[in-house]
Amino acid sequence: MASRSEIEQKGTKLAATLVPIASICGDDELDTGLLKKMAEYSEKYISAFSWCEEVLESYFAGGVGGIFAVFFFRIKTKYPRVDPWIWIMGGSVPPAYLPLRHCNSAARAFDMYLEGMRKWVEYARKGQTGNDDQGVPPVNLPSTPEQAEEIHKRLEALVLAVKPFFEKLGERDLG
Repeated sequence: MASRSEIEQKGTKLAATLVPIASICGDDELDTGLLKKMAEYSEKYISAFSWCEEVLESYFAGGVGGIFAVFFFRIKTKYPRVDPWIWIMGGSVPPAYLPLRHCNSAARAFDMYLEGMRKWVEYARKGQTGNDDQGVPPVNLPSTPEQAEEIHKRLEALVLAVKPFFEKLGERDLG
């Protein structure tokens, strides 16, 4: 397992390849505005966790305005078990976070998000809630079959509309 110092170094190196949130520029004015709103929401999302004392840096890693985006945040935390670098994914689907130690690229974060949310759908179809040990991200929605079907439809749309973007982006893996 990587040390906190190694995670700090990897995060800093990776952040240098990304776009600072203040410099987000989408395909057009509408896309840019949607991406900026998504970035604001992502910062509020991560800041709401008790282990996040402050967001120190924020970056845009890729996505499509209003549909799905991946952001990368450096946070201040008083808990040594919490990574200082966190991926945030969200858009027309429930948001989720992943620590840098679990994935070294925006493309991998996207894939892990899909994998985790598909597991959430499996559990929710049975009216059950999975947990982190089962690879299921926390989702602030009722675990019902109806909700599962709605999220399933959105995930399938992501695969069609957004996955090619992340495949083209490729892995910026820092190993």
